Amino acid sequence: MTSFMQPNLLPALPEMVMLAMACLVLVVDLFLPQQKRGFTVLLSVLTLALVSWATLFTAPAAGAVITTFGGSFIVDSLAVTLKLAVYLVTFLVFVYSRDYLKDLDIYKGEYYVLGLFAVLGMMIMISAHSFLLLYLGLELLSLSLYAMIAFNRDSVSSSEAAMKYFVLGALASGLLLYGISIFYGISGTLDLTALSLVIKEQASTNPVMLAFALTFIVVGLSFKLGAVPFHMWLPDVYQGSPTSVTLFIGSAPKIAGFAMAIRLLIDGLAGLQIDWSMMLMMLAVASMALGNVVAIVQTNFKRMLAYSTISHVGFIMLGLLAATQTGLSSAMFYTLTYAITSSVAFGVLMLINCKGFNAQEIADLKGLNDTHPWYAALLAIALFSMAGVPPTVGFYAKLVVINAVIQVDMVWLGLVAVLLSVIGLYYYLRVVKVMYFDKPEDGQAITVKDALDVKILLSANSLSLILLGLFPSFLMAWCIAAFA
Repeated sequence: MTSFMQPNLLPALPEMVMLAMACLVLVVDLFLPQQKRGFTVLLSVLTLALVSWATLFTAPAAGAVITTFGGSFIVDSLAVTLKLAVYLVTFLVFVYSRDYLKDLDIYKGEYYVLGLFAVLGMMIMISAHSFLLLYLGLELLSLSLYAMIAFNRDSVSSSEAAMKYFVLGALASGLLLYGISIFYGISGTLDLTALSLVIKEQASTNPVMLAFALTFIVVGLSFKLGAVPFHMWLPDVYQGSPTSVTLFIGSAPKIAGFAMAIRLLIDGLAGLQIDWSMMLMMLAVASMALGNVVAIVQTNFKRMLAYSTISHVGFIMLGLLAATQTGLSSAMFYTLTYAITSSVAFGVLMLINCKGFNAQEIADLKGLNDTHPWYAALLAIALFSMAGVPPTVGFYAKLVVINAVIQVDMVWLGLVAVLLSVIGLYYYLRVVKVMYFDKPEDGQAITVKDALDVKILLSANSLSLILLGLFPSFLMAWCIAAFA
């Protein structure tokens, strides 16, 4: 007769707090009138603060690793850093979205509840150390995003985007599950540590089946990140979703996707590094090339940023395929700074929206500098950072990734990345030109919502892109420590 051993629940305290508070927000919101909806926002922000405290409270000592639930749940420096980054980005999303949701008459508590459950899914993904827990976190995140994309029920484009994401997301999940099932059949375990040991033993005796399973894993991972040729959902979802949801999709889930890549490729499939490095190399070059080239011809600002995201995913994959401490830490640095940069770009775009005017086209930004020079400057900083122009943090992020690739004797790949970055500079500068040198066609000035708290937070968010560019060592030290 086997005895049941109570698992240590303390490492999962942040997840339990998030689940309890998300349920509390859901129940409290049922009894709130519309004019007091701000209390839901306040409670959601308080939830993020409580979970941040719980994450720091349960954080292990530097270099230590805590596991529980039979080794399927892990808390290490990587998990703590990425979770805190997710909370920060989600906080920005919640604050920036408030007035935008009011103008679209979709200022409802369900938006924040879905956001909190999505964060819970990301937290599980970040700490997952087994295929099962990783998949459960991914599905919780995906189901929340499906509902958030279709949140504006009066918008045909939102419903269309949600259906596309749902169908393609289900296909990607199926491919990922198929790869997981093959690995389970080979190894007899779902634990990533045990799987890595089996792969080392069978790498020479069963290479074909391992490569076959690996292909499905990489395909599923590439879809979630939005890499070419599995990017087809990303432009339509970015354009069709409410801008607040586009901001959320383009920031926090990218951090969770990066964690998923680390757990799968580095922790579980390190024995197949030669195989998946070659796959990532092709995906990275294709993503940078297609993303930068196709973005040039876009007239919709959100769609342009979608293709821009695809190119940035290519850069993240460059750091991953290097598979060294320098490469992984640079990829992590790139992911975190890109999420912060996206918050500024979409945050300014949401401020321009008002009743009867949904700013989405690049032409909608004409004359922004004439009427609101401060917001034009904030958006310009974000665009320069995405383009990799010094002294913004985007320049340093690209520099360290390219340096990591060169260190593993892939100089040609670094040159390709530099060339495609130069090509991508064009479409960012085009938006800056529209803001500063073009006049509105109808002669009407752009109206910007001027909420003081949003203005202060957005300004700090944008200026941090310069500070991190001038003094990147603080954040880079955290990224390096995560892989020490």
